[in-house]
Amino acid sequence: MPGFHHVELWVDDISAARDSWGWLLERLGFPLEQEWPAGSSWQAGGAYLTMTESPSLADPVHDRRRAGLNHLAFRGGTRTEVDALVADAAAHGWTHLYADRYPHAGGPDHYAGWLENAEGFKVEIVAAA
Repeated sequence: MPGFHHVELWVDDISAARDSWGWLLERLGFPLEQEWPAGSSWQAGGAYLTMTESPSLADPVHDRRRAGLNHLAFRGGTRTEVDALVADAAAHGWTHLYADRYPHAGGPDHYAGWLENAEGFKVEIVAAA
C-alpha cells in the first residue's frame, strides 16, 4: 500500500514542540498516540508523526531554507475550518506567514494558510477543494 508510514522530526526542545505541534496536530485530527521523556507521536490515517529530542543533533537550529525539510502540508478541512485554525494559531506558538496574501499565497486556486513555529518549522494547512 503506498503512502507514508511515519515522519520523524528531530527537535531541540521537546517541551516547546509538544506545545506548538501538539495543539496543531490534535486540531487537525491527529490524536496523541504515545509519549516518552524525549518524544511524542501523533497518529492519523494509518501514519504517524513523531517529535524526538535527540542527543545526536548535529545542530540544534532547524532552518527550512537549507537542504532538508521545508514544510509539511496538512489537509485542514473546509475553508472555514482553515480560517479558524489560522486565527487561533498565534495563541499556540505559530506565526502566520504570507498573511498579506492569505489565503491564496499558493495561487488563486489554492486556499491555504502557512504557519511557522518558534523552532522554525513551517506547515501548510490546505482547505478542501
